[in-house]
Amino acid sequence: MHEFLFFTSWFVPFYSLLGAILTLPWSIGIIKRTGPRPAAYLNSLTTLVAFVHSLFVFQDIWNRDPEILVITWFQSGDFNLTFALELSPVSIGAIVLITGLSLLAQIYALGYMEKDWSLARFFGLLGFFEAALTGLAISDSLFLSYALLEVLTLSTYLLVGFWYAQPLVVTAARDAFLTKRVGDLLLLMGVVVLSTQAGSLNYSDLYEWVQTADLNPFTSTLLGIALIAGPAGKCAQFPLHLWLDEAMEGPNPASVMRNSLVVGSGAYVLYKIQPLLALSPVALNALVVMGTVTALGATLVSIAQIDIKRALSHSTSAYMGLVFLAVGLQQGGVALMLLLTHAIAKALLFMSSGSIIYTTQSQDLTEMGGLWSRMPATTTAFIVGSAGMVTLLPLGSFWAMLAWADGLVKVSPWVIVVLLLVNGLTALNLTRVFRLIFWGNPQQKTRRAPEVGWQMAFPMVTLTILTLLLPLMLQQWYLLPDWESIDWYITLSLFTSTVLGVSIGSKIYLHKGWSRSTILGWRFVQDLLGYDFYIDRVYRLTIVSAVALLSKISSWCDRYLVDGIVNLVGFAAIFGGQSLKYSISGQSQGYMLTILVVISVLGFFISWSLGLLDKLPF
Repeated sequence: MHEFLFFTSWFVPFYSLLGAILTLPWSIGIIKRTGPRPAAYLNSLTTLVAFVHSLFVFQDIWNRDPEILVITWFQSGDFNLTFALELSPVSIGAIVLITGLSLLAQIYALGYMEKDWSLARFFGLLGFFEAALTGLAISDSLFLSYALLEVLTLSTYLLVGFWYAQPLVVTAARDAFLTKRVGDLLLLMGVVVLSTQAGSLNYSDLYEWVQTADLNPFTSTLLGIALIAGPAGKCAQFPLHLWLDEAMEGPNPASVMRNSLVVGSGAYVLYKIQPLLALSPVALNALVVMGTVTALGATLVSIAQIDIKRALSHSTSAYMGLVFLAVGLQQGGVALMLLLTHAIAKALLFMSSGSIIYTTQSQDLTEMGGLWSRMPATTTAFIVGSAGMVTLLPLGSFWAMLAWADGLVKVSPWVIVVLLLVNGLTALNLTRVFRLIFWGNPQQKTRRAPEVGWQMAFPMVTLTILTLLLPLMLQQWYLLPDWESIDWYITLSLFTSTVLGVSIGSKIYLHKGWSRSTILGWRFVQDLLGYDFYIDRVYRLTIVSAVALLSKISSWCDRYLVDGIVNLVGFAAIFGGQSLKYSISGQSQGYMLTILVVISVLGFFISWSLGLLDKLPF
């Protein structure tokens, strides 16, 4: 039985795809009498089957060596199209995480979207989403990974634009799609180059090729930049980061998946291509710069947000920046641990924030307060999720940061400063959000806010327990260091940054009467951070203006040059025809004379152009 489950683990993505297909009769309106909930139940059932299947395989994978399955998709003559799949503790563990969080998000959605008329369509899109993520987790082919990233781009567009009747939703979906397309296009260029240079796009073959690859520095630099562009767009990294903030206009259950798993998919691909990036030191330095700028900048921006979802989404970009920084410093193991701990904690935070939005019908932090006594389960979930995000002993993020700091304290000590700043500012932001939501006096929208129902509470409680038990799981997987090898100076520094962030955040109270300061200097800082360093305006003044100018020039050329020449020829033909009709005499000798004159003139010019007239004796 174990052998059968192991060698059929490649079918796990198809469970979710099957669930999405089964929702079609309800999604397109063929079945109306039962309502949309049976479609949601069917999709959740297929996700449950996928989770159980992958969990059994994960228990068995520890006793096996990683295996590569090659599936032939199409074969004709010498042409053979195959897909390579990797079955390893990392890939199967990623599938367990994806299917588990997806199952909890779907149960959560049953409560959050119980009154939505298009519930079946939403669950179908979630199944499509999950299928692409699980396929990406076990992919051992860069080509297949690229194709699945494209599927994720389409899924993101459809889920962000789910409530398409709202103008802001349409704009957010469009921006998310176009931003990701920029990164995907550059990644496709890198895939094409690798296919010609390496002869294969399987990761195992690429790892062997890179050992003997002899590329000139310019080619390797362009290849490295192209390969990191796709993950940068998926992970909302500078300068392709604005889409994630706008994507918060979509339903909150989709935001749970997007901020915990989807952004991590790009980082997972980046982890897979890490050996290829070693060909270009410039690409590695670009990762370090991009990750550092995004981590620090996004963390600062999150502090200035008064929208609860946007305050959390910017921290997602910041932590993905840390993952980029880790990959750029060749710390792949740390990157994977960060992805694991961040995914669970961030999913819990978005579930708790969604519960707050559901009960208060508001996302404005200045309109909240006093919810801790009215929503105890949500309060506990937010506290545990926040603790799981920062370096608070003994939770998971603490060990990830500690392992990173221990490895780089002597090699790159400046990284420790970045970690301390990001951790401290994240703790400050989460404490600020907690105080504004749960502390203080109840306001108009929170005075009678009840706790959410069991369909939303169950996933939060489950993730709360999982976040608390994550250190024990890491210890069981032998991912935690021994107590004797811990650098207590670094441990104390990380813990101190958390304490300082919590202490400062507990003192900040954002009253709506002075949420925008009257002091000019402080207002400038507020606006600078609140509007994301005005990067969107910079884009409009540079890239958007340049594209608009080129569009106007192209339109002018098309209208006045291309169309003008065509219209001129047409007008000349019409004018010539109108003129010639008055010269019609009806005499054949006149027509013959005209033909002879034209032929003579043409013959003269042809002879002159060929130089035949120079050979005449006169």
